[in-house]
Formats: sequence, C-alpha cells, structure tokens
Amino acid sequence: MNTISPRPVDAVIAAVRDLIGERLSTAQAIREQHSRGEDQTPPTLPDAVAYVETTGEVSRILALCNQHGVPLVAFGAGTSLEGHVNPVRRGISLDLSRMTSVLEVNPEDMDCLIEPGVTRQQLNDHLRDQGMFFPVDPGSVCTIGGMCATRASGTAAVRYGTIKENVLGLEVVLADGRVITTGGRARKAANGYDLTRLMIGSEGTLGVITRIRLRLHGIPEAMSAAVCQFPDLKSAVETTIATMQAGIPVARIELLDADQMQACINYSKLEGYRPTPTLFLEFHGSPAGVKEQAEAVEEIAADFGGEGFAWATDAEARGRLWKARHDAYWAALALIPGSRGITTDVCVPISRLAEAIVGAKADAVASGMTTCIVGHVGDGNFHQVILFDPNDPQGHEKAWEIDKKIVARGLALGGTCSGEHGVGLGKREFLETEHGAEALAVMRGIKASLDPKGILNPGKMFRN
Repeated sequence: MNTISPRPVDAVIAAVRDLIGERLSTAQAIREQHSRGEDQTPPTLPDAVAYVETTGEVSRILALCNQHGVPLVAFGAGTSLEGHVNPVRRGISLDLSRMTSVLEVNPEDMDCLIEPGVTRQQLNDHLRDQGMFFPVDPGSVCTIGGMCATRASGTAAVRYGTIKENVLGLEVVLADGRVITTGGRARKAANGYDLTRLMIGSEGTLGVITRIRLRLHGIPEAMSAAVCQFPDLKSAVETTIATMQAGIPVARIELLDADQMQACINYSKLEGYRPTPTLFLEFHGSPAGVKEQAEAVEEIAADFGGEGFAWATDAEARGRLWKARHDAYWAALALIPGSRGITTDVCVPISRLAEAIVGAKADAVASGMTTCIVGHVGDGNFHQVILFDPNDPQGHEKAWEIDKKIVARGLALGGTCSGEHGVGLGKREFLETEHGAEALAVMRGIKASLDPKGILNPGKMFRN
C-alpha cells in the first residue's frame, strides 16, 4: 500500500507550532493577507504565517527552515510596491509586526535601539517629548525593519539622508539561525567589511533584521511649509535644480504634475489650488533661517514663472499639506475609479531631471494612458503612477511597457531603475543592464555564501 510522504514544510509547521503555539496560523484569511504587498504581482499564499516576538524565535524558525529546505519570507506591514513579500515559492511568511519595542533611547548621543516592527510614526511619538525625531519618511505606515530591508528613502532624504545614512547598526538572523550584530554606537568606524550596509537593501534575501540602531535628529526650532505653482512641468523641475545648485538646505521639495495635482485636489480636498505642476516645500532651522530659505526659493521660483508662492509655519497647515502628499498614490488611483496602477521609481542625476521627467510624461501622453507624477525631486527621484483598467486584457501589459521605457531613459541618463522602492520581483530584469554581468555575479556569490540553500525570500532580486 502506497503512503504519501510528509512534505518538508509540514515538519516545519509542526515544530513552529510547538515553539509559538497559536501564533502560527494556517488560516486561509491570514495566508491571503500575507500573499502580496501593495503591488500588482499575482498573489501567492504561504503555507503558514508565523507571528514572532523575539530574536530567539526568529533564530529557531530560520534554523528549522534551513534544515528542511523550506522557503521563508519576512513580512512587516505589507506596504512594499515591488513584490518583496510575495512568497512565490510558498513556505513560511515570518510576520515581524509584533516586535514593536523601543529598547533604548540615548538622548545625549542621539541614537536609539528598536525592534523591526516599530513604525516611523510610533517611534516619533515616543521621541517627541525628548526633543528628537527620526526623519526618514517614505509616506506610508511601514515598519522600520521593512524600510531597512528595501533601503527606503522618502520626502526628507534631501536634507537628512535615506535609511542607509540613518542606521548605525543591526542585529540580523542568518539563514541557518546564527545571530550577528553589525555596526555599533560610534558615529564612524574603519574596521572590517561593512555588513550593516550589506544588509540594508538586501530585501530579506541575506538575513532577517531583528534589531536596529538608529541615528536620531533634534526637532528643529522652526519649520515652515510652502506651495508654489507653475505654468508647465519643465519650469517646476528647473526651479528644483536651481534651488539645489544654490545650496539652499530645503528639508523637503516635492513635485506634483498637473494630473497628480488634480487627483490630490479631488481626493484630499485641497482648496485654493489649480491643477497645474506644483512644488510642495518644507524648511527647517531657526525662525530667521527658515524665513531666509523660503524667500530665496520664492525668488528662484519667480524666475521660472512660479506663481502664488505661499508659506505657513503653523503645524496644522503643514500637516494638511503633507497628508495630501502622502496620500498621493491613493489619490492617483481614485482619479479614474476602478483603475489600478504601476509605480515607477527612477532616480537620475539632478542635472538630468528635467529631461527624465518631461520625457516620461511625453511617453505617457503618446501612449494615451493617464499617469500621475510625484517625486522627491531634490535628490532626482520621481514616481510615475501609470493607471490602467484591470478589465482590459492588455491594460497591464501597456502600463508595463511604459514603465520599461521610463526606466530605459533613466538608465541612459546615468540614473537607476529604483531610487527607493527596491528590486523585489518588479525590477529584476533591469539589474544586469544597470550593474553589468560581473557585478551581478558577485551579488549572486554573496547570496550563495550566506544562504546556500536559497531559503531566504527566493525569487527576489535575481531572475531564475
């Protein structure tokens, strides 16, 4: 009589259930929640979801998966846009969202130690009374562990840097369950390979981050937000380039094209604005410094036809403005009800920004598809949400073709296929063009060395 051999994943599920009890779930609804992020890749259900609460649990589960050759995908808030958390080979989805402790805050040294499930909003609520904040702001409610894994950036990177510049060290669990600590509390070090930077942006393919040492910043004495509208897209971009070349230390400078501005007016009820290319800005410093910065940008904007330059220092007005900016993706989708969107993430040298953005918009217009552009233009990064009808059999393919054209132009201008969203599934095909076959072979070698059985987030970063 033939018997069916148990699957390796069944042995792992049984052992993990013994370890964490009811925090291991095979329920359909839970598995569906962990089948994808906020991207357009087809969902894949994991075999089980493990809600972990300690580094020890993470270590034991990775050791089990490695022993049995079972894939494991780390999961935070599920907000990634490139398919990072889609468990394409099933296995275990390791949910770190319950690891939310702020373990240390050191005001004198302006650093802290946190678990990976902490969000930027939670951390800043915790820090506010101590006069400090964490500035990396991707715009969504994402975990800082996920931000590290994808090398996130955001609206304030032009002043404070990306997540890479704001992480001092990590605790990482490797594929076989070993736990390593990288970096430290010193602000600089010149010893050994920089494993912290290796793990930042590795998208869960080299290890699972379980603790993060962050650099903090003092809350500025004064902040002010400003809005300026322009007759055309090129004028708004040229204003950005001139502002950066003048050395004005803006804290944020965000571009919204006419379509995105219309979407935000509709969705966020932005009253008093026209659907024309617009810059949202923020300035940090002393009251006198903030005033000087705003006046300098206003003068530059006027040279490029900017109109209605208005700035405000009250927190409520600034909050409304940045809430609208953070909701830009949802506003774009709502512009055509029922539509879906593919989001580009090109970043180019600041001197080539006008060519990249104006060209990208022209590609979209020529295709007949509606797109919305929003960008962290102070560091050359912009996103173009390409809207398509999910009921059109060719809609997704048309959007993808525009995406590839926009990326190709960005690479030709000396840029990158991804400024902050990462590679995941969506940007794999561009890596060899951008880095070359030899560099890609080195990356594959690092992956093979740290994860020889290929259990960590398989199918991501590299094709095949």
